[in-house]
Amino acid sequence: MTDSRAQPPIGPNDILRSVLELFAFISLGLWGFLAWPLPWPGVLVGIAAPAFAILVWALFRSPKAVFTLDPFGKAFVEICVFGAAAIAWWDLGQPVVTVVFAVVATVSGIISGRKELAG
Repeated sequence: MTDSRAQPPIGPNDILRSVLELFAFISLGLWGFLAWPLPWPGVLVGIAAPAFAILVWALFRSPKAVFTLDPFGKAFVEICVFGAAAIAWWDLGQPVVTVVFAVVATVSGIISGRKELAG
């Protein structure tokens, strides 16, 4: 018997998106510690940047978000967080990581957005 409230199956893109989220949060933390002088403001930015991104993601973009947004609002939040992570890598002098992350995040976001709009 199938439960009508069953969760949709988790696909490869869902797993990739989770990895991209974690990578973005870790990237913002690394950027804070590496791009700013230590101990201050490096420690503050290294903790605050990923904490703010996690808070924004949890409030607006996560599957159990506090505030519900339409798909375009969710896409905006996602672009801001992933874009900030890509810019952080660029600022750290890592253009290859920037481009690879941005391309993978964009393709994954398009696939996810099309699925969300269709369903």
